[in-house]
Amino acid sequence: MIQSVQRAVQILRELARSGRLGVTELAERIEVAKPTAHSMLRTLESEGLVVQDHESSKYALGPGLVYLGNAYLDGHELRTRSLTWADGLATRVKEAVWVGVRAGDHVLVVHHVFRPEGAVQILEVGATIPWNTCALGKAIVAFGPEPVEADLLNGKLAVLTGASLTDPVTLGEQLADVRRTGYAIEDQECALGDAGIAAPVLDRSGEVAGAIGVVGAVERLLAKGTREAIAVAVRETARNLSRDLGAGRGYTRRAAG
Repeated sequence: MIQSVQRAVQILRELARSGRLGVTELAERIEVAKPTAHSMLRTLESEGLVVQDHESSKYALGPGLVYLGNAYLDGHELRTRSLTWADGLATRVKEAVWVGVRAGDHVLVVHHVFRPEGAVQILEVGATIPWNTCALGKAIVAFGPEPVEADLLNGKLAVLTGASLTDPVTLGEQLADVRRTGYAIEDQECALGDAGIAAPVLDRSGEVAGAIGVVGAVERLLAKGTREAIAVAVRETARNLSRDLGAGRGYTRRAAG
């Protein structure tokens, strides 16, 4: 790896986590000399990837990242292929729909369809969620490579609410159940009062490309009379989207990443 590039990425990640940081703070966090950090920041600033506040002299992420992020979304095949299917699912179950991909130990939301006829809603495209706290993440990991699942279960498991699962054994059992049923459930593990039901989406190589799922109030999604109907709709949509991406008709778990 090229160290200077790696350090530049570390700077961007630190700013993403903390908002605004000064040169000294950033130098300490990425463990480089202050002049080196300053030089890297000036280079990133010239490319529009960071901006400096002239009053505080602190740096923040720049508008150039929005352009790169939009370019990523526009060129993402799963997102592009999911547009029609996600709209159809939202109309069918009358709930919001998310499409996500794994980004390390998080899930990145690449598409979001608002709940039809719902109240004011916030667009979640670009949001990242710890994989173990959302149905999308569980669906992706359950059908992904076994070594990846093992690494994630042995890694740090995030806690967002009192319902977040942090026991790797319990979570592993839940993932096995996801493989059996074909869909994953999240019950207030990400946000109190919210739930999710998601299923994996495969690509033409048979690997997991991401997941599509329904999110909404727990009393609507997981009610006895509606949970199974929503799960069926989610699985059917995921299978259709998988076929649209060139996948076969069945889910085949990959043994290695």
